[in-house]
Amino acid sequence: MALRLYNTMTRKKEIFQPLQAGKVRMYTCGPTVYNFAHIGNFRAYLFEDILRRYLKFKGYQVTQVMNITDVDDKIIRDANKTGKSIREFTKPYQNAFFEDLDTLGIERAEVYPAATDHVPEMVRLIKSIMDKGIAYRTDDGSIYFRVSDYPAYGKLAHLNIAEMQQGTRVQNDEYEKEEIRDFALWKAWKEEDGPVFWETEIGKGRPGWHIECSAMSSKYLGNHFDIHTGGVDNIFPHHENEIAQSEAASGKKFVNYWIHCEHLMVEGDKMSKSAGNFYRLRELLEKGIDATAIRYVLLSTHYRQKLNFTFDKVEAAAKSITRLRDFKKSLAVRSDQESQDIGKIIDKYLNDFEATLDDDLNISGALGSVFSCIHEINTYRETHSLTKEDVRRILVYLNRIDSVLNVLEEPENQLTNKEQTLIDARQQARADRNWAEADRIRDELLHRGIILEDTPQGTTWKRKIQTK
Repeated sequence: MALRLYNTMTRKKEIFQPLQAGKVRMYTCGPTVYNFAHIGNFRAYLFEDILRRYLKFKGYQVTQVMNITDVDDKIIRDANKTGKSIREFTKPYQNAFFEDLDTLGIERAEVYPAATDHVPEMVRLIKSIMDKGIAYRTDDGSIYFRVSDYPAYGKLAHLNIAEMQQGTRVQNDEYEKEEIRDFALWKAWKEEDGPVFWETEIGKGRPGWHIECSAMSSKYLGNHFDIHTGGVDNIFPHHENEIAQSEAASGKKFVNYWIHCEHLMVEGDKMSKSAGNFYRLRELLEKGIDATAIRYVLLSTHYRQKLNFTFDKVEAAAKSITRLRDFKKSLAVRSDQESQDIGKIIDKYLNDFEATLDDDLNISGALGSVFSCIHEINTYRETHSLTKEDVRRILVYLNRIDSVLNVLEEPENQLTNKEQTLIDARQQARADRNWAEADRIRDELLHRGIILEDTPQGTTWKRKIQTK
């Protein structure tokens, strides 16, 4: 089966063919570390995690580079307000970003280059563009890319350069304030920048935002690589500008596959502080919501569809995860006979799982396949006993699909002394046939997030997936 991905450049699904057999080089636009990341950011990082994991599922060796933007207008503004250097200011947010990745079960990229560590590479790239006559210096010492000298500009966003508005250049990095045509490669130092500048052979100042990604991607992945990802808001101007400056400098095609995910909504509205629906990951965790349930919600909608994050979906996600985990726990060998039927079921649904994800990462189809498989195995178990080989094959299947989903494994946890005391007290109440007290303790444990299950083999417990 061949993986097909929707390429923003061509506006169609294409069969994925890496530049080097068996290996994938992928660049991901990472965080700007001036605050804690919000769930809209993590929608993109989760889509990229599924892509990365599925490429590995297909047998590819993946080299992923995700940049850390630790210098831009917002960072300079806020760092100067606090009187800290930009490294001091950004370090806590950078550390928090990595903690959040781990919390959501997002695999680490191979390289996380920080912009401030790669200014010499950016300077060399800017000089190369200037040598080709496609950049110019302004009176204040800043350097701009001359869009009119690069006829291919607009090919990613499918813009007609001849019809693009020409206006006054601005230096601000914010998307809505970027000028449509010429854009800054190097920003000359100005008084409000304070201590934030680099003394270089092209002047005193700092790099423009777009040049950062071009310099760092080419350093770690080469001038031409396989996949570049990001949100749809990156398409223009950021990725368009990356293409222009990278291809102008190298004379080579920059990227083969451009893959973008759609926006995240919250309870049907655009996420915003004024609407009261702006959530950082840490705020949701502080509400007691389970991280795996958040992961499940963020990955369960196709990446090219807007994702509507709701607390009802968090509840549904928790139930889905519990169903998966309970199914895995329920597997037990009850027969020594040989069985062929389970193997057929597993092969069928593993093929379905792969076929749906091969179709541009159709995650909803893949999840549907998983639950159909569980249903069919449970139906089989109503009339047949599982053999040791059956259980082994089912576990291999579950581990295989979870190498992509990463929702099956429960975090290691232990009972607190109080919880263990309550369970012991309930056991004694049951032994004394004090059913009212046993029920009261069960309810108290449930309030604490502990679910008890009384079985012929004894009482077992599990921790409830919290959703509020």
